[in-house]
Amino acid sequence: MNPYRLHAYLAILVATVIWAVASPVIKFTLGGIDALSFLVYRFAISGVVALVTFALMGVHLSHSPKVLIKLVIYSLFATSISLGLLFFGLEKTTVLEETLILLATPLLISAAGNYFLKEHVTSREKLGMGIALVGTVFTVIEPLIQNGTDGSKLSGNIFILLSLVATVIATILAKELLRDGVTPLAMTNVSFLVGFISVIPFALVKYGSANLVSTVVNLPLPYQLGVFYMALLSGSLAYTLSNIGQKTIEVGEASVFSYLYPIFAAPLAVLWLGEAITPTFIIGGAIITAGVIIAEYKKRRYN
Repeated sequence: MNPYRLHAYLAILVATVIWAVASPVIKFTLGGIDALSFLVYRFAISGVVALVTFALMGVHLSHSPKVLIKLVIYSLFATSISLGLLFFGLEKTTVLEETLILLATPLLISAAGNYFLKEHVTSREKLGMGIALVGTVFTVIEPLIQNGTDGSKLSGNIFILLSLVATVIATILAKELLRDGVTPLAMTNVSFLVGFISVIPFALVKYGSANLVSTVVNLPLPYQLGVFYMALLSGSLAYTLSNIGQKTIEVGEASVFSYLYPIFAAPLAVLWLGEAITPTFIIGGAIITAGVIIAEYKKRRYN
């Protein structure tokens, strides 16, 4: 195998494992701190890392206004919007349902890569995407099927779905920025600085500076560890590794690693968080899995 591709695969694999564990960590940490304060605290830590990195290594960014504007837009979708929706969604829904919904990520990224980046998508893949989309919608409305009036959980699932859309947009923009010559590390650092700058005004208006600082300072150690995991491992490290990997391989190929999420997230959700697997969850998962198998199956060709 080409060593550059091997390095790309390894980088994305490590990022995938970190992100798979991140969902249970987020859900656990939200038991001690609300989503908005969590976001601000997490972005603040990653922002400090970004500033230290820039101070030590210099700020190497494009001088093109078009590229810089695209970088800011990417940063908003990659951090404030996608993570904000994810955190607020996990306040209301379960990690198990979030994991199922996010299974559609690779298929949507492949579709977006085909449309915007002209990456090839076969008819079989399009069929699988459609089936997986049906399963995703089924999972999103599962609270209505299961309980009839669970509006809170339904809104959480919708937030997760919108977070997925934001992630797809950020992925396409990231690929374009890499082609424009923006380095993976610079992209990561700028994104978290933009994330902090964009959310801190909302937190200050809602809580005030004194209450916000008090929340952070008095947060018990287990929840502190959750925030630092999200900021340093799931944030600065994983984002950089993912961008490094996507610099070499297609976005659709890189996104396939997302199928590994349930292997790590689901057992933690059940054993650590005590979440239950419901019949509708199984049905939704089966439909999505069928779509994934159809989309990713490659017929063997014989010479």
